[in-house]
Amino acid sequence: MILKHPGFLWLFLIFIPLIIWYIWKHKNANATLSISSTGTLAKVRPTGKIIAMHLEFALRLVCIAAVIVALCRPQSYDSFKTSQVEGTDIALALDISGSMSVRDMGGMSRIQAAKEVASKFVNSREDDNMALVIFAGESLSRLPLTNERAALLSSISDLQFGLLHDGTAIGDGITSSINRLLQGKAKSKSIILITDGTNNAGDVAPSTAAEIARQNGIRIYTIGVGTDGSVSIPDPYGYSTTVMETKIDEDALKAIANTTGGKYFRARDRDMLEQVFKEIDKLEKTQLEVQRHSQAEEAFMPWVLLALVAFVLEMVLYYVVVRRMP
Repeated sequence: MILKHPGFLWLFLIFIPLIIWYIWKHKNANATLSISSTGTLAKVRPTGKIIAMHLEFALRLVCIAAVIVALCRPQSYDSFKTSQVEGTDIALALDISGSMSVRDMGGMSRIQAAKEVASKFVNSREDDNMALVIFAGESLSRLPLTNERAALLSSISDLQFGLLHDGTAIGDGITSSINRLLQGKAKSKSIILITDGTNNAGDVAPSTAAEIARQNGIRIYTIGVGTDGSVSIPDPYGYSTTVMETKIDEDALKAIANTTGGKYFRARDRDMLEQVFKEIDKLEKTQLEVQRHSQAEEAFMPWVLLALVAFVLEMVLYYVVVRRMP
């Protein structure tokens, strides 16, 4: 059994003033009588009412203790074990600039293909901690390192254009990913960066960000998606399109990967992108300690019942046995 909110255990400190108050109260509540000798009182034993009075106070403490434990939300598990698994810390850095809306990835847009393949990758690596970073003209950390697959998949699915100013800030995307990975405990740390353009925005140069990653032992796997040349980019509302030239800066992406000991990939369609992720799936792994347990079951009701029984017994003693006359 574990406690979901163990902080409530501090409430047990209230027992100290309660016990002190009780001792002081009964020490000063007794009447005094001056007699020449106490010999005749040596055989006097505490009456049943005095014992009941002390029992009443003990039941009050039991009631308070049971309520405190119930507030801590004790929970039980069918199984609970710690095991060593192979795992790594990974940050997914996805480009969501306007050009990622171009539909040249086997009938789907670049961002759709990236989201779909990234989701499959997330599902296939259940023992890894992953973070999600997005970038366009600026970068944004969408999710810190986590092992919660549902949260990761939901965040990837919710990605859309317009969340950030347009542009391609590759360096900022790498920097945000580094900040997330530095919080992880795994020895193996990697960034998977997907983009379809050239760095043209942001505060940090890609080469500078790559050097920071290298100094922190973080590998960067860069992926250039889509085709070069003239492309039609639809506006967010689908009413018009803009024709523009796109070109992936492969030299810069290769330099980023080489600096950090990673690798550069080019994916011109969805199938190629999926093959890239399968190759990245062979990343170096390290031992992680993972605790696994079955679904939790609430176990606070017995403590609530104990508090109720203690309260009822205290009231019975107070009004029936101890009952003080005015």
